[in-house]
Amino acid sequence: MRNTKAFKEAVADTLAELAHRGVTVRPGTVADTIERNIRAVAERLGIQERSAWRYFDQAGLAASIAQQRKAAEDSSTPGQVGRAPMPPVDNPELALILGGVPDALEESGGDLYSVIVNVAVNAWMAGHIHGEDGCTGCQDKRPTGTDWQARMDSITAMQPDVTKWLNREVWTAALNDTGYGVTRT
Repeated sequence: MRNTKAFKEAVADTLAELAHRGVTVRPGTVADTIERNIRAVAERLGIQERSAWRYFDQAGLAASIAQQRKAAEDSSTPGQVGRAPMPPVDNPELALILGGVPDALEESGGDLYSVIVNVAVNAWMAGHIHGEDGCTGCQDKRPTGTDWQARMDSITAMQPDVTKWLNREVWTAALNDTGYGVTRT
């Protein structure tokens, strides 16, 4: 389906409609959405996918995406839309997470997806734990409290070198030492 002229035009037209509305969305996301919609229409109507294109409305899809984006922005704190809770840059837990990336890449045999998911989940958890005292969904939910300071004390006792792992050159050198690297093609 993705190699057809109709599909490529649908993606381009939908992206143009979104741009007209002032909404920026990754082309791959739009392509995935269009593919899911066309397949769903074909399945529900019991027709072939190529026949389902007559029901496709790029302006309607763009309006729907823009409306979803607006609803997300309206229901979130300004400036925080789409941002995961992150610990402060000087948080020792963040240094441990970043410092573990080269080793995780080597252990996974270069599976960058696995490493990125691991980093994202751990950074989110670190940020969530850091901000739990102010998290309305977490306040008073743990019978023992958050004990964030005890967590930071135990991590600090491991003596992570925060400045080392937040230095791009040091991190890149450690990554290259594993035999892997990230290059743009």
